[in-house]
Amino acid sequence: MSRETGTPGQAGPAAAVGPQSIRNVLVVGAAGSGKTTLVERLLVAAGVLNRAGSVEDGTTVCDFEEVEHRQRRSVGLALAPLVHDGVKINLLDAPGYVDFVGEVRAGLRAADCALFVVAANEGVDEPTLALWRECADVGMPRVVVVSKLDHARADVDGVVAQARSAFGERVLPVYLHEGGRLVGLITGDHEHDAQRGALIEGIIEESEDETLMDRYVGGEVIDAQLLLRDLELAVARGSLHPVVPVDATTGVGATELLDLMVSSFPSPLEHPMPTVYTPAGGAGPAIACDPSGPLVAEVVKTTTDPYLGRVSLVRVFSGTVLPDSTVHVSGHRSVWADSDPTASHPDHDEDERIGSLSVPLGKAQRVAASVTAGDICAVGRLSRAETGDTLASVETPLVLEPWRMPDPQLPVAIKVLTKSDEDKLGSGLQRLAAEDPTLRVEHNDETHQIVLWTMGEAHADVLLDRLAGRYGVDVEEVELRVPLRETFVRSATGLGRHVKQSGGHGQYAVCSIEVEPLPQGSGFEFVDKVVGGAVPRQFIPSVEKGIRSQMTRGIESGYPTVDLRVTLTDGKSHSVDSSDMAFQTAGGLALRDAATRGGTCYLEPVDEIEVLVADALVGAIMGDLSARRGKVLGSETTADAGMVVVRAHVPQLELRHYAAELRSISHGSATFTRSFAQYERVPDQVSAKLDTQRD
Repeated sequence: MSRETGTPGQAGPAAAVGPQSIRNVLVVGAAGSGKTTLVERLLVAAGVLNRAGSVEDGTTVCDFEEVEHRQRRSVGLALAPLVHDGVKINLLDAPGYVDFVGEVRAGLRAADCALFVVAANEGVDEPTLALWRECADVGMPRVVVVSKLDHARADVDGVVAQARSAFGERVLPVYLHEGGRLVGLITGDHEHDAQRGALIEGIIEESEDETLMDRYVGGEVIDAQLLLRDLELAVARGSLHPVVPVDATTGVGATELLDLMVSSFPSPLEHPMPTVYTPAGGAGPAIACDPSGPLVAEVVKTTTDPYLGRVSLVRVFSGTVLPDSTVHVSGHRSVWADSDPTASHPDHDEDERIGSLSVPLGKAQRVAASVTAGDICAVGRLSRAETGDTLASVETPLVLEPWRMPDPQLPVAIKVLTKSDEDKLGSGLQRLAAEDPTLRVEHNDETHQIVLWTMGEAHADVLLDRLAGRYGVDVEEVELRVPLRETFVRSATGLGRHVKQSGGHGQYAVCSIEVEPLPQGSGFEFVDKVVGGAVPRQFIPSVEKGIRSQMTRGIESGYPTVDLRVTLTDGKSHSVDSSDMAFQTAGGLALRDAATRGGTCYLEPVDEIEVLVADALVGAIMGDLSARRGKVLGSETTADAGMVVVRAHVPQLELRHYAAELRSISHGSATFTRSFAQYERVPDQVSAKLDTQRD
């Protein structure tokens, strides 16, 4: 990436600092709100850069991947450290597009405060509210920045009022934007008594000094430094959310925002520590943000560099990381998994020697001699560490409970374009899965497809781009196959006759069967009613084996046949030419013969889905589910005001693109989960379409 960089001021972002002088800030907001441009402007204000880059021309520090240049948007979490007034501020720029919410959640684990960016010309929409809930769910302190002040449709006051309505009355401006400059409310004059009074009262209400409100009401002028101290306590608790207007184009408000980060954003010392366990899942020791404590760090992002190999972005919670030291790497997702762990992320425990330590600024890396508790760094040469893994000392292996990742719901079936890419595909997918916990790789034994479970179309595009660009594997998307079944429509009889004479021992086996369809989920029953030795006893299991084999292969459609009772009623044998294989073949032929009389039908898998959606969109969601042949089971309100969960049974055939289509219906605000419910008979009109596709 071509760009000019300035000289970091003071200690420099790569220097070791104590946790009290660190601020880890996650920059979040809806796509297009101006997060990355804001980060650029803060780097300029701190003297790290000589000029701010542009998202439009792809010259920003944080958007350094080729795919980000092509798509003109952030797709991954990026670290941009700076120093202001002797405090190191680690800015973590998170993508705003909903497909990359996994990057947001990783950033929430690494950060101690969230800087929530809302564009002055856009306001608060449903995706913005969804991001606010993401932050609130983990108790993350939040500060609001109103961006794009120079936009023709900018309405700062209107957006602040909208944010207060959407996020709560504890969203309070600490600066006002007037005449192209900011006016501070804590130390400001008396021209803005109403706004200043609301802010000061909000701060005092959170103060631990119970006499402060009486003193303020009594007319005492409260010292600004005291108010800033109490503001920091209120922000750290998540009970008050300051608002700062910042114009990333002109730089108005950038210095004031940096000042606020230093004075009023919580340090790592105030952030609750994650719970520590032993690798076996037992309780571990309590940890503190102490550079001299036991080493406990977590990989929050994994990338692959063509020159450096695998690079792990690590948040250090306790202890100190040193270069060229040996650490214990623990990854134990299955201990906390709601369902069986996927093959994409197997549990692992191992010791690894780390390489260099560095502090990244976009693509650039500054070497660090050590990294202490509370800080964030890049660790090289951890060949097995994956996103979400814990790094601890070899003597005391520990593991942190992984943060909650969203379940990918958009399946994308792929195949390689050339035979030579088949061997590279496996290793490429394995590396992608190690980097991205929101990717699930499925090798479906029934459909014989490789399926990437992704967060959405944009996520899938990025994964395929990385697969080709990083690992040299070109693939194409193919139509996703759904694992159908078939069964008999009605009872029928069948005759299997396998008679061949070709010199020497021939093949001779005849069997008669009756077939009855059973209720869905009953499986297979085999009944022997042969009398008089028409089929010798030793060949009766052979008939059953042949029938089972034919059911596995399918009869009419090639899909497995299920839910049958097959009764062997009669047969014929030959003293010389009958054999195990002859009766297996006859059993399969008998089942196929019965199918021509009884007829077969498709069975399709049906999922139970739960859609979390705003109350205003419930009607549209239910109508869409019904159009997908879904059966709505009901709806119920949630603890989140204005949100409703809609439950329904929907055929998997109708859910192949649902993740993308739901996003379109709900403007990106709704989410859903799915789980297998049962198999059901496919309606005749859908069966006819399936037959046409098969032909």
